[in-house]
Amino acid sequence: MAPDSTPLPPALDYAGTLSVLIAEPIDVGPTPEGHRRIIPITGGTVTGPRFTGRVLAGGADFQTLHSPELTQLEARYAIETEDGAVISVDNAALRSGSTDAMARLLAGEPVDLAEIYFRCAVRLRTSAAEWEWMNRTLFVGSGERYPDRVVVHLFAVA
Repeated sequence: MAPDSTPLPPALDYAGTLSVLIAEPIDVGPTPEGHRRIIPITGGTVTGPRFTGRVLAGGADFQTLHSPELTQLEARYAIETEDGAVISVDNAALRSGSTDAMARLLAGEPVDLAEIYFRCAVRLRTSAAEWEWMNRTLFVGSGERYPDRVVVHLFAVA
């Protein structure tokens, strides 16, 4: 690369969409780090060109509301592919928007996707040999929050 040339960004390869079903939030309340909430994960689906399957119940999304405009999310759960492989999901995300839009979102009301910034970095890990490529791949995604689920469009960083 010549010293005056601009580096090219890595390509993104659409891997699939996770539709993660959620239960009512558990409100921990204000803590020294921010307002904490735990959102139980109850199931869901995975559909896409790189893998399909289902989201297993038992995970959770651990949220820190840093301000009325900014929430940090750390979701951990598992998915099972159609061929029976189990994949661990660690999803670190930021969700932000205006005070009004975020308040409506937290109240479980529908909010126009254009009003919310929701991006994530996702690590997938598995012991299944046929899915080992996931252990060596970084993923990024864009998220959407609905009253009963979170949708994450997942892209492999090439």
